[in-house]
Amino acid sequence: MKNIINHIKTLIILCVLLLVGTAVFANGLQPKREFRGAWIQCVNGQFTGMGTRQMQETLAYQLDKLRECGVNAVIFQVRPECDALYESPYEPWSRFLTGRQGKAPYPYWDPLAWMVEQCHKRGMELHAWINPYRAKTKGTAELAKSHIAIKHPELVFAYDGQLILNPGIPENRDYICKVVADIVARYDIDGLHMDDYFYPYPAAGQSIPDVKEFVAYNNGIKDRDDWRRYNVNVFVKQLYETIHSVKPWVKFGVSPFGIYRNKKSDPNIGSMTNGLQNYDDLYADVLMWLGNGWVDYCVPQLYWEIGHKAADYETLIKWWNRYAYNRHLYIGEDVVRTVKSPDLRNRNINQLPAKRKLHAEMGNVNGTVLWYAKAVVDNVGNYASLMKNVYWKYPAFSPVMPYIDGKAPKKVRKMKYLFVDGKLVLFWKAPRGKGWKNEAVKYVVYRFTEGEDINIEDPSKIVAVTKDEFYEIPDGAIPPGVKVNYVVTALDRLSNESKPQKKSFKY
Repeated sequence: MKNIINHIKTLIILCVLLLVGTAVFANGLQPKREFRGAWIQCVNGQFTGMGTRQMQETLAYQLDKLRECGVNAVIFQVRPECDALYESPYEPWSRFLTGRQGKAPYPYWDPLAWMVEQCHKRGMELHAWINPYRAKTKGTAELAKSHIAIKHPELVFAYDGQLILNPGIPENRDYICKVVADIVARYDIDGLHMDDYFYPYPAAGQSIPDVKEFVAYNNGIKDRDDWRRYNVNVFVKQLYETIHSVKPWVKFGVSPFGIYRNKKSDPNIGSMTNGLQNYDDLYADVLMWLGNGWVDYCVPQLYWEIGHKAADYETLIKWWNRYAYNRHLYIGEDVVRTVKSPDLRNRNINQLPAKRKLHAEMGNVNGTVLWYAKAVVDNVGNYASLMKNVYWKYPAFSPVMPYIDGKAPKKVRKMKYLFVDGKLVLFWKAPRGKGWKNEAVKYVVYRFTEGEDINIEDPSKIVAVTKDEFYEIPDGAIPPGVKVNYVVTALDRLSNESKPQKKSFKY
């Protein structure tokens, strides 16, 4: 009886959330342009020692579920500790893949190459996620002989059970950029992503052992904190330039800790918070990177709830919205924390509706990245159900980045209907255009019934996003005697959309 009552309570809460969410959606708050990402991490051990087939099946299942929820970009962890979940000429295979660092997967496969193919097949972007400086996590007991900390121990320092590539040594900047240039050159990724680990998070009673490097490489900077920020700034700029020199269309994104500075540290631009600070504690001057255009998108990790005493979510989303600096701003969301935190005005529901409302009100917030993918896939607190049925009910494309490329490809050509094995199929040809700025990489198919305006800004009319140059019309999609207009547009690598091309059909 108790289980039945709990089940009824869950259904009631879900219905309330659906009603609240539907009201928000009814106000026209679902955009067609929105970055909808999810982090797939490996350091939690979810794939360790799985084996090739099981890991592929697990990832394919996660990707399918994420796509159902409206996710259009996956941020996949490929380099957690100077290792690789891909075939690297510089770093050993990750223990988070095979259970032992340096051990190749068997049967052999390349997870990054596979993920690029699988994401693109589903119309999703793939961003390769690296940790730049961390060389060993606390849980790693053995490093491979080819690992940089074994080959060049002078390049790392120990801190709180970890090994860190010393940001104060210029050679390390060059090394990380070499590794990234290799990833960008060999894999058809859409973005290169870094998380929040720059200088290590402070640990009580420990200090960063970089006095020698400060003396050798201070460049006339007298304050060691300023010098540490300088080291990270130079690295971020160098990495941005490296990525775009190899492939100009690959987006560079950073996901910093959620607080830049507290107001007590900086009365002018600090936030009304009281927590760890990027600028002071991690030596990450994120606002400098944004202001100078050294990153293409920023995803501050706002993992707290609305009303949190030290780091209120509402305070922080408004702060980051104010300091977006004409770069894309996406919000890093903690799925579990969101659904476990009650709404401040109605404690019978969780904070998802309130957070989505804040997103819609922020003029510079261009999207969301969900922490983490498995929580979404498992539908913790009905989070996935709400995203699928309300907030991300219809497809969306990444916002355009005119600072990289703002020109759309030409229209698709030679649209026609053909019957193939009894199925009606719409075919088209790629638009003419050479070079990455003019080539189409995927297509959007819209459906309009007779009498409807051809409005491609309405995402509810999207029926497919595909790499193929054809679309199979589902049975019943064209009722007898009714003229239906199918419209196809082309998207380039930066999601610039061509003008529509229309083709009608009537049985």
